[in-house]
Amino acid sequence: MPEIMDADALCAGYLATVHTLMQRILEEERGPMEAAAAKLADQIEADRLVHIFGPGGHSNLAAQEVFFRAGGLMHISAILDEGTLLSNGALRSMAIERTPGYGRVVISNAGLGETDVLILANAYGINAALIDAALEARSRGTFLIGVSSREHAANTAPEHPARHPTKQNLHDIVDIAIDTKVPIGDAVVRVPGMSQDIAAISTFANAYALNCLVIRTVAKLVERGIEPPVWRSGNAPGGDEANARFISRFRDRVRAL
Repeated sequence: MPEIMDADALCAGYLATVHTLMQRILEEERGPMEAAAAKLADQIEADRLVHIFGPGGHSNLAAQEVFFRAGGLMHISAILDEGTLLSNGALRSMAIERTPGYGRVVISNAGLGETDVLILANAYGINAALIDAALEARSRGTFLIGVSSREHAANTAPEHPARHPTKQNLHDIVDIAIDTKVPIGDAVVRVPGMSQDIAAISTFANAYALNCLVIRTVAKLVERGIEPPVWRSGNAPGGDEANARFISRFRDRVRAL
């Protein structure tokens, strides 16, 4: 007879694992978070954009998480390149994120330079498009903040097909690295009788880290006497009216608006 599964217990274990990981991010990444938030606050105080790129299938969700989002900073400009979006084909996305040179084209097209800040968010911190994006941005003098897992990168073999030809990790290239603690393999729930773990954790980790970065940035700006423009939900009463006050200020500057 097949074993009767306690799905509630499995879900509760998943929740506990997610909570533990987020608690680690909160406690262990306070230093880099504060440093990154100070840089973002400087950028926004100068009325400059903060760019974010999540090259990789589900890593694109990280860029979307803090862009044009209720409670999100209007100065955040997401680079939503069509190449690695899952909506254009999952296998195609994976092939493109592994293509050397692709990330350089995306960053070149974005026109980033010395006065810009770029957040690169990627669950594993190794793929070719990601590393090329970092290298191209760095060559242009752009300040880089990385959001990725040191553990996952360190435990991925140098010969893995996803890696950049130089075998570099994102956290070794950026100016500030925020570690999301995602374990190797990403999936964290073990089901008795199954050989493969299930239930990924990286989307939670990326979203929590990035929203904490937004929170810390806003806190620093308010301490300076600045109330930054923040998106309100268009589906909430008065949301469209509140957002309309700032649309003209950002529409021609933020490409994805």
